[in-house]
Amino acid sequence: MRMHISDIPFGITEWAGVERTEHRGETGTAWWQTRQFGPIRVRMVEYSAAYLADHWCGKGHILLCLEGELESELADGRKFILTPGVSYQVADSAEAHRSSTRGGAKLFIVD
Repeated sequence: MRMHISDIPFGITEWAGVERTEHRGETGTAWWQTRQFGPIRVRMVEYSAAYLADHWCGKGHILLCLEGELESELADGRKFILTPGVSYQVADSAEAHRSSTRGGAKLFIVD
């Protein structure tokens, strides 16, 4: 089975020109640059040092770490460290997860 993407014409995104929105965590801050293409959301996300998400997320993502180090913790206690060039994928409602960083991180996310 393959992912089906439809009704999105070819285009480019110059991320430097995409507005940043601030999202506070339990500690630290995340800055999102977001593009919406029909039902597909594409984001460049930068986490500050000492960031901890303020919620457990059940949304599916494909996530690629570009810079820094991100820890993804699953609700069952497992933890995974992402470094530049490492990605993860998880389906909607599959496994609740939350993110944290010690020194900050930059990610590319499709969901």
